[in-house]
Amino acid sequence: MDHRPDTRSLAATGPVEADRRHLLHPQHHPADHTDPIFWERGDGVYLIDRSGRRYIDGLSGMWNVHVGHGRQALADAAAEQMSRLAFANVYAGASHGPAVDLAVRLAQLAPDPIEAFFFTSGGSEATDTSIRTARWYWQALGRPEKSKIVSRQLSYHGSTIGAASATGVDEFSATFGPRLPGFLHIPSPYPYRFDGTGRQAADLLEQALIEAGPETVAAFIAEPIQGGGGGVIVPQDDYFPRIRDICDRYDVLLIADEVITGFGRTGRWFAVEHWGVAPDILQFAKGITSGYLPFGGIGVSRAIKAAMDAAPPDRRWWHGFTASAHPVAAAVALANLDIIANEGLVAAAEHLGARLLDRLRAGLAGHPHVGDIRGLGLLAGIELVADRAARTRFAADAGLAARLRSELRARGLYTRVLTDVVCLAPPLSTPPSTVDEIADITIAAIAATFNS
Repeated sequence: MDHRPDTRSLAATGPVEADRRHLLHPQHHPADHTDPIFWERGDGVYLIDRSGRRYIDGLSGMWNVHVGHGRQALADAAAEQMSRLAFANVYAGASHGPAVDLAVRLAQLAPDPIEAFFFTSGGSEATDTSIRTARWYWQALGRPEKSKIVSRQLSYHGSTIGAASATGVDEFSATFGPRLPGFLHIPSPYPYRFDGTGRQAADLLEQALIEAGPETVAAFIAEPIQGGGGGVIVPQDDYFPRIRDICDRYDVLLIADEVITGFGRTGRWFAVEHWGVAPDILQFAKGITSGYLPFGGIGVSRAIKAAMDAAPPDRRWWHGFTASAHPVAAAVALANLDIIANEGLVAAAEHLGARLLDRLRAGLAGHPHVGDIRGLGLLAGIELVADRAARTRFAADAGLAARLRSELRARGLYTRVLTDVVCLAPPLSTPPSTVDEIADITIAAIAATFNS
């Protein structure tokens, strides 16, 4: 006998009840889902719910809708490609035009010596691909002992078991059992809370390599700006140049995780360009399609590509996914990169980001609970503290994030509050007047949170 519920009667109870019963959400917990927003459509920098209320999308969806919502050119690119070739695999021996065209375009945009590209369905797969590629590379060079991966505390690299093992936030692993072996974590440079220079923070990598044995370490993976785990932590200017020197000295690959920061978010095509640093592996996702289709990937240096090409057939890079270089996603990525380039959105992110930070700093100067206002390009974080002089954090049960989210939403801004950091990352296409509105709403919401 079939004991499943009658879907017709279930639907009659409404979408909220159907959602609660049948849909598992990222970071699922019913306590956070008592009154969910149901999104109906998007329009430029706005998200619109089922009641018709408009919210400024203060986080570009999930850090990814770079060109804004409702871009007909991206829908047209998907439809045109789908009508011509909806799917074909690109395993060795086959290819298609959108994949090749996108790889060529990225080779022109990526920092030297990144030369060749592999495509995934998102950022977590990109992280796993980076890890496997780093380990494969040292195997190919006859150094199989080099397999450990070093990352940083407060990093976020994804939710697959490999990516979560690299992630430096305990909550993403604690309730799922232990991380995979072979992953090490060093402190973040975190200028607001790290007592030292960027060079001194980078030297913690050298210390970890010496303790672990550099002959056992394959790679160091780092976000140029720690977003999803750290709350928009922008490193000191002397941090990444020193990291590059250390990686070179100890034969450790540098993996730049540009999933959040890539494709103009920080005012450069890739954030590592701010510090003149060239990674060995560059991983990306999110903004490459502005979230219109799931997509991601990695770029590898000429040295890694040469090793792949030189490997004997039975020792090849045995890696791939069914949806690798999906033709429709690749076509959308190409159209999206055209929009970013043709509308000057990389330069816009730099100027609009400076405008946002200036307005936030002017409006929150001297606030007793605002500890730090930081950012780069259209990526900003406002860290709130219980005691400004002592930089004391709020208690975990203070309910700060929920109160802040409520105040922000009441004023028409939908964004992420990461424990005690308000994160802002609006679309790169946001008009200057709306950037001002985002700042003003944030300032007012913080004031109301602490006056209530």
